[in-house]
Amino acid sequence: MNNSKLIFVTGGVMSSLGKGLAAASLGAILQARGFSVCIRKFDPYLNIDPGTLSPYQHGEVFVTNDGAESDLDLGHYERYTGRDACSSDYLTTGRVYSDILSRERKGEYLGSTVQVIPHITDEIKRFIKKNDEDFDFIITEVGGTVGDIEGLPALEAVRQLRNEQGYHQTMFVHLTYIPNVFITGEQKTKPTQHSVKALLQAGIQPDLLLCRSSQPLHENIKGKLALFCNVHQEDVIAALDVTNIYRVPLNYSIEKFDERVCKHFLLNPLEHKISENWLKKWENLTKSIDNPTKTINIVIFGKYVDLEDSYKSLKEAITHAAGENGVKVNIIWCNAEKSKDIVSDIKEADAIIVPGGFGVRGTENMIKAIQYAREKKVPFLGICLGMQLAVIEILRNVAGIKNAHSTEFSADCAKVISLMSEWIGSCGNIEKRSKTDNIGGTMRLGEYPCKLQEGSFAKQIYGEDLINERHRHRYEFNLSEFGEALEKTGTRISGRSPDETLTEIIEIPDHPWFVGVQFHPEFKSKPLSPHPLFCSLIRKAAKF
Repeated sequence: MNNSKLIFVTGGVMSSLGKGLAAASLGAILQARGFSVCIRKFDPYLNIDPGTLSPYQHGEVFVTNDGAESDLDLGHYERYTGRDACSSDYLTTGRVYSDILSRERKGEYLGSTVQVIPHITDEIKRFIKKNDEDFDFIITEVGGTVGDIEGLPALEAVRQLRNEQGYHQTMFVHLTYIPNVFITGEQKTKPTQHSVKALLQAGIQPDLLLCRSSQPLHENIKGKLALFCNVHQEDVIAALDVTNIYRVPLNYSIEKFDERVCKHFLLNPLEHKISENWLKKWENLTKSIDNPTKTINIVIFGKYVDLEDSYKSLKEAITHAAGENGVKVNIIWCNAEKSKDIVSDIKEADAIIVPGGFGVRGTENMIKAIQYAREKKVPFLGICLGMQLAVIEILRNVAGIKNAHSTEFSADCAKVISLMSEWIGSCGNIEKRSKTDNIGGTMRLGEYPCKLQEGSFAKQIYGEDLINERHRHRYEFNLSEFGEALEKTGTRISGRSPDETLTEIIEIPDHPWFVGVQFHPEFKSKPLSPHPLFCSLIRKAAKF
C-alpha cells in the first residue's frame, strides 16, 4: 500500500483564523470524494498537553476516546469527518522534549549530542507519518502563527518531509488574512505577503493560500497574491466569514479547494467525484440551522463563560441538537463567579446547563442556580461538576445534610463528592490516584461504559442498556455513603458503572427534565448525529 499523501496547514498574520476548521473542512470534502483521511495537530507550546491550562488560554480541553487531553481543534476534526481522534493524533513540543530527555537520561542516545535537528524534528516527523499506510491523506495542522519562535522546529520538520516525500506527495496550505480598510473598502494583501515571506524564510513555499476575508476576493487581489506569493491564481482560495461554521466545507467545495488539492496530487477530480449524498446531507444540515421554526433561551451558568471557546464542544452540541429539531437557541452566558442576582440572570431560561469546571470559584452560585431549576421545574442538565453540584444541592436542601460538599473544595464537610483511590479502568485494569499525585494525567479520562437502569428516563433517552461516554474528572459521588440518602429524596441513580461502584447519571423522575451526568456528552455529538441528551433537552425546552 502506498504511503499517505501529506497536507500541512499553517497559519499567518494572526492567531484564531480557523486553521482547525480549515483542516477539518478539507478532511470532510476529501472523504466525500471517497478518500480515507486522518487529521492531526502539532502544538508548539511546552506544556505536555493542555490538561492543566486555563480554558482562557486555549479554550476547552477536548478528550478523545482513549483518554488524551488535547486541543479543541480535535473536536472539529471529529465533528466534520466523523472519525474519532485518538492520542496519536495530537502532540506538543513539551511532549517531544519530555520523551527525548527521558530517553537521554536513560542513555539511549549512546553519548550523542541531543539537538533540535535531528532529534526533535525526527520525532515530529514520526508523529506526522504514524500509520501512514492506513490513510489516503494525513492532514497535519501546525499550531501557532508563522514567525513564532517556538514553531520553528515543526516548520523545519515539515520542510524536511517535502524533500523526503516529494512535491506531489506533500502539500502546504497556508491560511492567512485579507483585511478590508474600513474607510476606503480596499482589500489589502501586504499582511499575507509578509506572512508568506516568513514562511519562505523557514524554507517553505506554500502551494495554496486560504484567505480569510469578510468580503469575496476581487480577481485583481487574487492576481496580486499569486504574483507576490509565487502561487497559481487558481490556488488563491477565498475563506469567507460565515455565521454558520457548517457552511465552510460547502463554501470550500464551491471555491474548488478540493479540486486544486486533487490536481496537486495528480488525482483526477472527475474520477473521484464528490458524493451527492454528502452534499445533500450537509446542505440540509445548514438549512435546518439557518431556518429555525422556534427560538428558545438556554442559560449556560459556568466558570469560564468570558471565552466561549472554553465550552466549544458544548456550544456545538447545542447547535447540532437545535438544527435537528428546527430550533434556534439563544445561549445566555452567565458567569457563575460574578453573578450578583442569580434569579434575574436565569429567569428567562427555557433550560439551564451547569457545565464542567475545576476549583471552588462560583460553585455556591451554581448550587443556587441548580436549586432554582429544581424548584421552578426548569429543564436542567448538569455536566461533570454540574452533576456533582446537583447532588450536593439535593442533599443539602432536600435531605437536610447542610454540610454536604466536595472534598475538592472543603476538607471539613460531609464528603458527598470525594477522591476515589482506585477504580476499574476502561481496559478492565485497576487504576489508582491520590491527592499527592500530579494534577496532570491523574483524572478519569476517556471513554467508560455506563449501565442504564431499566425504566429510567436515561434509558428512554438513549434507547440502550449500555452506553459509552467520555470523562474528564478526578472526583466522584460517594455512592457507598450517600447513595441511599440521595435516593430517599426521590432522586434516581439511573446510570452506574458496570460494577455499580461509580455514579454516572442522576435524574429526578417527578421533574419535567432534570438530569446530571458525570461524563461529557458534548464530546461525542456530531452535526449529522446529534447527541440524544441534547436533543431531548431542547425538545423539552421548546415544549415539543
